[in-house]
Amino acid sequence: MEQSHQRRPQTTVNREVIDPSIGRSAAQTPSQTTSMTLSKPTQRKRRVLIPGLMFGLLFAITGCGGSPSSSPNGQGASQSSQSPSGNSAGTAGGMKKIRIPMASDGPKSLDPIRGSTVYENQCSSQIIETLLQYKYLKRPFELEPLLLAQMPTSEDGLTWHFQLKPDVYFQDDACFPEGKGRKVVSSDVFYSWKRMADLKANSKVWWLIKDTIKGFDAYRDAQNEASRFNYDADVEGLKVINDQEFTVTLNQPSPLFLWKLAMFQMGIVPREAVEKYGERFGLHPVGTGPFILKDESDWTQGVGIRFTKNPNYHECTYPTEFGDDDKAEGFDRSAGQKLPIVDEVEVVFFKTVQPLWLEFKSGKLDYVRVPSEYFAEAFNKRTLKLTREMEKEGMRGYPIPLLDFIFRGFNMEDKLIGGNGDKAKYIRQAICLATDWEEQNDAFYNGINQIYDGVIPPGLPGHPEGGKSDKAYRGKNLEKARELLAKAGYPGGKGLPTIDYYSSIESNGQELAEMTQRQLGEIGINLKVNLMGFSQLMQKVDEKSAQMFSFAWGSDYPDGENNLALFYGPNEAPGANHFNYKNAEFDKLYEEIVRMMPSDERIEKMIRMQEIVMEDCPYAGSMARTRFYVVTPRLKNFKPVETFENWFKYLDVADQ
Repeated sequence: MEQSHQRRPQTTVNREVIDPSIGRSAAQTPSQTTSMTLSKPTQRKRRVLIPGLMFGLLFAITGCGGSPSSSPNGQGASQSSQSPSGNSAGTAGGMKKIRIPMASDGPKSLDPIRGSTVYENQCSSQIIETLLQYKYLKRPFELEPLLLAQMPTSEDGLTWHFQLKPDVYFQDDACFPEGKGRKVVSSDVFYSWKRMADLKANSKVWWLIKDTIKGFDAYRDAQNEASRFNYDADVEGLKVINDQEFTVTLNQPSPLFLWKLAMFQMGIVPREAVEKYGERFGLHPVGTGPFILKDESDWTQGVGIRFTKNPNYHECTYPTEFGDDDKAEGFDRSAGQKLPIVDEVEVVFFKTVQPLWLEFKSGKLDYVRVPSEYFAEAFNKRTLKLTREMEKEGMRGYPIPLLDFIFRGFNMEDKLIGGNGDKAKYIRQAICLATDWEEQNDAFYNGINQIYDGVIPPGLPGHPEGGKSDKAYRGKNLEKARELLAKAGYPGGKGLPTIDYYSSIESNGQELAEMTQRQLGEIGINLKVNLMGFSQLMQKVDEKSAQMFSFAWGSDYPDGENNLALFYGPNEAPGANHFNYKNAEFDKLYEEIVRMMPSDERIEKMIRMQEIVMEDCPYAGSMARTRFYVVTPRLKNFKPVETFENWFKYLDVADQ
């Protein structure tokens, strides 16, 4: 999922701007775009490496929905960071309220088929639910039922049988007769998925299920060629048995299919709401989730969003099985309790990190992802443990290594630096070799991030052994970079037009862009840096109008295929392939691995695919972050995670 790396993004899903610690920084409003001049060199700091997490592909048998006895678990806010209601975190009038930050300008739509960023994921997931979800506390990750009565079953890996829970209702809304939500039925699942195929619905996520379900691609082609998209037309691989049961038949067995069903883009929505609200459905979402927007005033664009407990939420309980570490952290205090636990969650958007940090320090936020600028106030740089001051206040600290891919992207359709010609490739390779990731890591991430070759991060199968590859073009190697630039016909950068570089304005975005500009200037490449809000940056990339850009991708599920999908030709923008990269050998191998079960042969193909991409250089990279969270004493049950975002329902506050 895209994120700002200055981006979630752990697995459903996440697009993020490149932001060193939590989000992006802003010297101006998101609507402003500025050009920049070179900055002074940044002093280098000691580098520390933290191992990546290992994730297993395990599936749970029971899930959310049983009774307590049967269930086993680079910024958007205004400068003032005022929430929609203006309230701070606390318990008022017997209501449990939580106030948390989002270091971005916030989502623009909560329609799951239009979502691709960690910010959209976090907000949409509270209202619109998927068939499966991640077990909240379990590591390595496991899946469990959410809208289903039990895990899907299959005898051959091709045809899967699903059974919905019998007691799930859409929230009350004016789109239903008398404003009363109705029961979720099998046809709702197929309708929601068919929306992903409708080009007029402006779906960004067809790539998730392309070539997966039998007859679905043919259905998509036929309906989009017709004068009217027919949602009632049959798909060969989608069969309704009755209101509660249905089957899905795949083209080939897929090790990833069930993981994708937990991605927020696969959320189930009612047809009545989509047809009533049309283009405004993303601003007026209707779902089955633990929270709702009571009215549209609960969401102020660029300021914040307020979620209120859904009074008709289906039976779903807090986990009842815990590991020793979870017990030690007190995550067992709410065992078996009905969800959601709190009455209200306010998410406040922040354009810059200073007001975010000050809000947290003043007790107005319940947790914070620590901005790199304030890292030393929260953590000891040597031990990576909380400072004594934080411990005295009762704070809890959590370092979270991410399945992360921080990179600089090139638009492969650009006339200067794009395409398969040698001249453009030499320019891209020169840029890669001039980019000093060690300096950026030391300056903006306290030297803690992991730098690696390839596009699959540490902790996932397919990650290069030791993080190194002989095929990689990764700096700093200025001598080789200058040779390649001369080979491209631009010795010392002479005659090379200025390159437009686009980045988020949020969280250290300006400083990081200045460093990139200076580093490339050492070999004679001139960058014009354009800073903007993340949503504007996404629009530029989706429109294929960003020549070079700065992003991060957080893996949506624990498999390297998710990162390789970023380079699959048919996924070109506005899909996940923001580079608009196309390579016949790569595409052929990708189509093979998506059908293969885990094996050494599959990993060998993943390694080869990365070698192809590293040679063609549609990106410069790579780096994986470790995120540092600080949690206040009043917030309970919060186990930081970034692979999935539907965890608001598990949160609680300390007894007053």
